[in-house]
Amino acid sequence: MIPLVLGLLAAYGVHLLWTSIAMSWTGLSPGPGGDRRKPAGRSVRSWLAQAGLEDVTPAEFVAVTVVLACLASVAAYVVFASAIPALVAAIAGGCLPVGIYRARRRERRDLAQEAWPRLIEEIRILTGAVGRSIPQALFEAGQRAPDELRRAFDAAQREWLLSTDFTRATSVLKDRLSDPTADAACETLLVAHEVGGADLDARLEALADDRIQDLQGRRDARARQAGVRFARRFVLVVPFGMAMAGMSMGTGRAAYRTPQGQLIVVIGMVLVLACWLWAGRIMVVPEEQRVFDS
Repeated sequence: MIPLVLGLLAAYGVHLLWTSIAMSWTGLSPGPGGDRRKPAGRSVRSWLAQAGLEDVTPAEFVAVTVVLACLASVAAYVVFASAIPALVAAIAGGCLPVGIYRARRRERRDLAQEAWPRLIEEIRILTGAVGRSIPQALFEAGQRAPDELRRAFDAAQREWLLSTDFTRATSVLKDRLSDPTADAACETLLVAHEVGGADLDARLEALADDRIQDLQGRRDARARQAGVRFARRFVLVVPFGMAMAGMSMGTGRAAYRTPQGQLIVVIGMVLVLACWLWAGRIMVVPEEQRVFDS
């Protein structure tokens, strides 16, 4: 009975952690509050799109999470020969896909933040000095975007060629990129395309300057955190290395299988996982929120 209860608690903990990170749900309830504006599935798809994984479905992501949790549980049981450390390892293994996807999402958003000031400036030149139309300037600049962003521009351009509906084309681009700067740039270009705008050049210049200032501030913040981030990764490896060294010395392996050893293992694993998550949370550079997502 006790293993069943512990298993249910571990599964519910993974559920709360996943929904908190991927869906921004808060509280201990199994679902979101009644004041959420967007469906949960759409929120998950947007989160995956920000990592460049728009082709991955939420079901596939959950399946990968479950598989890794099971593998981590089996590995821990083989090492420690106890169910409780295996459950803790299952929780840690279940968190691994979330961490990997968050890292990819952060890298892609950093890349977009680096690229958008140049893209906006190029669009400004194309619509001004060169005389391109707004859609043509957007898609022409997108052809010189980084590879990770170019697929979104290609999809938006295909939509434009098929429908000649710039609103639908920019919606495709915004959904694919899921980036605040892309939202602001697309909305600026869409308004100018639909109602005209003699001040488009000035607006794009101001937007590019704002993005450059924001990018510089984020660079400075991450530079100050570089040493702390390395230490956080290094400290994660140390307890595992010490545990393996202890098992290889004398009766160390047998000591891990005693009740006291199992308790210490569980406490150590929980503390390492909690400190890892807490340290990552306090080092997060605040992200700009989307306000024009459709």
